[in-house]
Amino acid sequence: MPSRPSTERTHGYSLLELALVLLVLAVLASGLAMPLAAQVAQKRGEETRRRLDEARDVVLAFAATHGRLPCPASDASRGEESFEAAGDASNGRCAHFTDGFLPGAALGLSPLDAEGYVRDAWDSPRNRIRYAVYGGTVNAVAQALTRTNGMQAATLPALGAQSRYLFVCASAAGATAGGCGPAANQLTRRAAFVLLSTGANGALVPAAGGDEARNLEGDGTFVTHDASGDPARPFDDVVQWVPVHLVVHRLITAGRLP
Repeated sequence: MPSRPSTERTHGYSLLELALVLLVLAVLASGLAMPLAAQVAQKRGEETRRRLDEARDVVLAFAATHGRLPCPASDASRGEESFEAAGDASNGRCAHFTDGFLPGAALGLSPLDAEGYVRDAWDSPRNRIRYAVYGGTVNAVAQALTRTNGMQAATLPALGAQSRYLFVCASAAGATAGGCGPAANQLTRRAAFVLLSTGANGALVPAAGGDEARNLEGDGTFVTHDASGDPARPFDDVVQWVPVHLVVHRLITAGRLP
């Protein structure tokens, strides 16, 4: 009668087989991890763009209703517009024109975080959607875009002839508060307002002098391009801008211009 394998030998083969199965599963899991992470990032990017689209439409609706663009919120205004001392809707003197946040509470947007701000799809406190608006003078009308009926007072021809509003560039290289530098780097110089998501990294530590750092300078010049995973100069910001002629068109449709 043939001898039976020892219990130890059978158990040994079972452990080896189990180890091989675990190894195969680990290899398969590692192969799926990156595509899964990429899918999650893609979905969050798409949702963030949807939120920016919604914010753009609501800001334009606000302009049509009030005859002006809203002032940005500050980090202490709980999602309401933030005006400087003695500033209000009638004079359009914002506390922060180009380094504030989307005033989600004032615009009636939802969902809001506990402090009244709109976040992008990465949903951390660092991921509040930022908002910048042109605060310059047009045809001798100070803060023409943010004061009630300021664009009407500035007149249509002057709004069209204004040489610059906010800048949006393809790279931070050569970009300053005064523009994008080389002409080929300029995407627009006529943005009435800009909406900004700082992406997955929440602008935690933007590379000095890099494209993400330029978006946090708060001087009216912004950068947008495809995402980059370069560790030295990462870029995952999502930027949307609205040209002044689109704002003007919305006010004309609403009967607030000319």
